[in-house]
Amino acid sequence: MRSPSVNISSRAPSLAGAPSVQSVGRTSPSPIVRIDPNLAGRGVSGMGNNLRRTSNCTAAERDNGECSSQMMSNSQKHKANIQAGRSKVLDASLASRATTRQIVAEIDAALSDAQADALARRHGLRRIESRTFELIGATLGLFRVVSGKSVEEASREFAQDGSVRSAQPNVQYRLQEQNAATRGSDPGKYPEIELHLPQAHTLADGANVTIAVIDSGVDLRHPEFAGVTITSFDALDSKEGPHAHGTGVTGAIVSHVKLMGSAPSAHILAIRAFGTTGKSPESSSYVVLKALDIAAAHGAQIVNMSFAGSKDTLIGRGLSALAARNIVAVAAAGNAGPKSPALYPAADPNVIAVSATDAQDRLFAASNRGNHIAVAAPGVDIFLPAPDDKYQITSGTSFSSAFVSGVAALLLQRNPTLKPEGVRALLMKTARDLGAPGIDDQFGAGEADAFAAVSAVSAPATPVAVVPDRPATRELSEAPAVDDGHAGPTMAADKSVTGRSRADTDQTRP
Repeated sequence: MRSPSVNISSRAPSLAGAPSVQSVGRTSPSPIVRIDPNLAGRGVSGMGNNLRRTSNCTAAERDNGECSSQMMSNSQKHKANIQAGRSKVLDASLASRATTRQIVAEIDAALSDAQADALARRHGLRRIESRTFELIGATLGLFRVVSGKSVEEASREFAQDGSVRSAQPNVQYRLQEQNAATRGSDPGKYPEIELHLPQAHTLADGANVTIAVIDSGVDLRHPEFAGVTITSFDALDSKEGPHAHGTGVTGAIVSHVKLMGSAPSAHILAIRAFGTTGKSPESSSYVVLKALDIAAAHGAQIVNMSFAGSKDTLIGRGLSALAARNIVAVAAAGNAGPKSPALYPAADPNVIAVSATDAQDRLFAASNRGNHIAVAAPGVDIFLPAPDDKYQITSGTSFSSAFVSGVAALLLQRNPTLKPEGVRALLMKTARDLGAPGIDDQFGAGEADAFAAVSAVSAPATPVAVVPDRPATRELSEAPAVDDGHAGPTMAADKSVTGRSRADTDQTRP
């Protein structure tokens, strides 16, 4: 094995003006990790030190040669990873229409548990649990179909009962992560450069803004999170340990030691809603809505949703309720590729949908497309924290979404009165145009620009000053003025003047 050659240097930015926080991590930094980019795309794990390469390969995929190996060329590995990842996530979106033999129903709040159980038995169901969801003002029950009826048939029949207001299948969601071959980029540096984070952090760092991360478990004690306030909840009531995806998504937002998250001083509500007992982390309508309920109840101003599935009426109700409370919702566009139908919650009109780009500003080949895409952000070969003080190189719209959630926190720190539509408009107005001129179905308005967006917000009376630990690496022009208080989505048609607009002639195609 060749000796590593990429150095991820330690950083500890000064966060002047940030409030005192309760530390949930160790105070000592973890060892510097060095990575050979020629090895980083091989899908190997345990490369020594703290590097961890995530892998979604199943045994069948390995047998069929669909996963990367040391005998494959970089091009072959890249194509295999893209194809395997796309087919898995697309399959997930299709399977989500009939996931398990479970139904979620809104039932009469006056029913006792015994009455709810009797109601279920009359319709060939068994009640698993029921509870009141304050976010949508409804009592929901989770039921299993124990008769020979299909989930769809049982749902329709159950909804006809006078004690039932609505019923639907318990839709499945999956996290949006996929490996991709490294193409000579420095995974530890390019997101902060592309997003102009050092410059943005001179104006805001996310202090006093709460972001709910609805995901798999987070390693609260990772050195990258030292000094960050992270409050954890478990919507699954599970005993699972931390997971790479949830830890990585959180790291994209609040890392601040070797890496630079987009909002290093934000408060995180880490809500576990995705279990890892199956092939890949999964969740469902009932659990996701429970997580949204927790987020709203504990003061979330932004909710990051790095997962995808098919359209879900129940989750749509939850997202509408978030918008009514002026809570910003951000979601991964999905990794199912150009032929996939729109995935949710990203395609919901109350959500800011984010696609993924690589270090060369090309669209991630597996990224979903659609006219619902608001902006793009780095999401290919991203260097992020992993459980047990480790790090990982991983790809997916999951991490693009997390970066944008952090940028939204910077905007809310500068102007806490911003409404969700104002945040969306600012992100789109100040994005750096990529691809075809104007808004398109790949990049939306373009790649998010944290500095331009934060600069366009009216500064608070006492701005937070943060000194970056190294000079800017890209020349920036003055950001445009934006009506951030009541900006509507129609403002997004205008383009940013902060970056050059150019055709994306070298996009990666599947």
